[in-house]
Amino acid sequence: MPPIGRLRSLDVMRGLVMVLMAIDHVRVYSGQPAGGPTAGIFFTRWVTHFCAPAFAFFAGTSAFLHGRRLGDTGALAWRLVARGLLLVLLELTVIRVAWTFNFDFAHYVLAGVIWMLGVCMVLLATVVWLPTTVIAAFGLTVIFAQNIAGVVAQALPEWAARFLYFGGVFTIGDDGPAVAVLYSIVPWIGVMATGYAFGAIMIRPADVRDRLCLRIGMVATALFLVVGSIGVFLQPAPPGAPSVLFRLLNQQKYPASQLFLLMTLGPTIALLRPASLRSPSSLGASAWQAGAICGRIGDVLAVFGRVPLFYYLLHIPLIHAAAVVVSLAREGRVNPWLFGNHPMMPPPVPDGYRWSLPLLYLVFALVVAILYIACRWWAQRKTRRQGVPPLMTRSSAGQ
Repeated sequence: MPPIGRLRSLDVMRGLVMVLMAIDHVRVYSGQPAGGPTAGIFFTRWVTHFCAPAFAFFAGTSAFLHGRRLGDTGALAWRLVARGLLLVLLELTVIRVAWTFNFDFAHYVLAGVIWMLGVCMVLLATVVWLPTTVIAAFGLTVIFAQNIAGVVAQALPEWAARFLYFGGVFTIGDDGPAVAVLYSIVPWIGVMATGYAFGAIMIRPADVRDRLCLRIGMVATALFLVVGSIGVFLQPAPPGAPSVLFRLLNQQKYPASQLFLLMTLGPTIALLRPASLRSPSSLGASAWQAGAICGRIGDVLAVFGRVPLFYYLLHIPLIHAAAVVVSLAREGRVNPWLFGNHPMMPPPVPDGYRWSLPLLYLVFALVVAILYIACRWWAQRKTRRQGVPPLMTRSSAGQ
């Protein structure tokens, strides 16, 4: 079995969606709604929809590649369980405090994207023993037949139904905390399992891999456009409804519908080929300058993609602290709203607090710049400790 190093394309795409994620989390503290009637507000939210699907999908792919390196399915399964439980613990403690800057655990517990990734890793550990084709079939079945889980969940206790499929908020007992389930188990375990099976494509020769990624991504995107457009035109628009484009792109995220996952994962997979480009030499002469720019952008994004957990644990408190500074500068005080139960159960946005979009994007840019410095330092530290060259590739021809 040939050694498998880091695949640059995965690091670049992970880094890209991590940067996009920061836009949405700055939006949370800006007071801007999650989508809206204007194009600026709508696309500020929409562009971040690619994040959770890419996280879950590539987490599965990374697990497959790590299993190949280990050469031991049992060791992989135990690592997935350990890593998954750690993520759940971090979500319930460190990340929850970072979101809220309060310790009111008696009234608010968050089960967000890191919780979802952790639980799905634990579940994935139970199926990695199966043939890759079976895991692929399982993942795709969960994604496309997810509505069955909704039917089953209706017969379960409320807490189990929300964890399994519906999400939302429920209360533990009469006086227990409110548990906010942002990401349910279904369909995300299907996304992660499909991503695990996708790892078998990522270890193929570069030309085969690139061709398959483009085909899979384009087919998924085309399927979304065809089915989604049919749905939009067959459903009459009520008076005052958004434009056709907005209605097509405004797919259900909680829980993530089939069209939502096709819309986000299709382009993500198709972009893996350009994400692998490192230098202008891999392009034609006429595209030399564009290739150089793309290569440099890819280098920056790959830094984030190599240290995803470090980035995530750092970016929420950094964004939250930046919002505190902005509030102090604009209002002469720190608005108490910033200590509410974000992101799912905050109090109403105070009058006059909401930021403009230019301010939102300015804070986002400053935060990402700080994160890059920190992540580059941590990535270099990891590289020295592991004794491997940065952004090592599986093969010089492939990346």
